[in-house]
Amino acid sequence: MSSRKQPPTKLTFDAEGLIPAVVQDHRDGTVLMMAYMNREAFVKTIRTGQVHFWSRSRKALWHKGATSGNYLGLKEIRIDCDRDAVLVRVEPDGPACHTGRRSCFFRTIRNGRVRRISSRSSTAAILDRIYDVILDRKRSPKRKSYVSLLFHSGRDAILKKIGEESGELIIGSKNSRTSEIVWEIADLWFHTLVLMGHHGIAPSDVYQELEKRFGKMSKTVRSRRS
Repeated sequence: MSSRKQPPTKLTFDAEGLIPAVVQDHRDGTVLMMAYMNREAFVKTIRTGQVHFWSRSRKALWHKGATSGNYLGLKEIRIDCDRDAVLVRVEPDGPACHTGRRSCFFRTIRNGRVRRISSRSSTAAILDRIYDVILDRKRSPKRKSYVSLLFHSGRDAILKKIGEESGELIIGSKNSRTSEIVWEIADLWFHTLVLMGHHGIAPSDVYQELEKRFGKMSKTVRSRRS
C-alpha cells in the first residue's frame, strides 16, 4: 500500500471536487460498488487503510462500514489512463451493498428486461471466506476446532485426510451417485484449503495459475479454429 499522505497532484477531480471510485474485491475481481471520493476521502483512505468516500446526498465524509460494520480494507488503488477515475481494490468485511448483497451490481438486462442475478456468492468468494477462517484457526487455535486440531497434528495428518477424501471421492464416482460425489468433492476441497493454509498458499495463487493455463488453452483453441 502506498505511504503517500496526499492524492497524486495529477488526479483529475470534477467541478465538484470528486472522482469516481470503482470498488473491486482483490481476491476474485468482483466489482462491489461505485461511489465518489474527494481529496479528503482519498487521503483518509490511504492513511487509515480503510475506504472512505464523499456522500453526495449527505454532503459529508463517509467511512464505509462505520454504521453497518461492513468495512472495506484497502489493498491497492489504481488510477485510470485519463487520471479521472480510480479502481479501489479491497478486502471486504461483509456485504458491500446496503441491501445486504455482496455486490451492488445484482441486476442484469436480459431480452430487454431488468432481472436480478442469483444472490448466491461466487465459488471463488466462498473458498476465500473458508480460507480466511482456516487461517484464523491457524493463528488463534480453538480447543474444539477441527481445523485447529489438524494444524496441531501437523502436515502428515492433513495429507492423510486428503488421501482419505480422494479415495472416498473415487468410490462415490464408482457408485454414480451425484449427491455423494458433490459431498466428497466438498470434503476434498476443504482439506486441500487446510493444506494450503499450512503452506501459506492463498486461493488467489491457484486462481492465477488457472488463469495462465486457461489463457494458453484459449490460444490453442483459437489457433486450431483459424
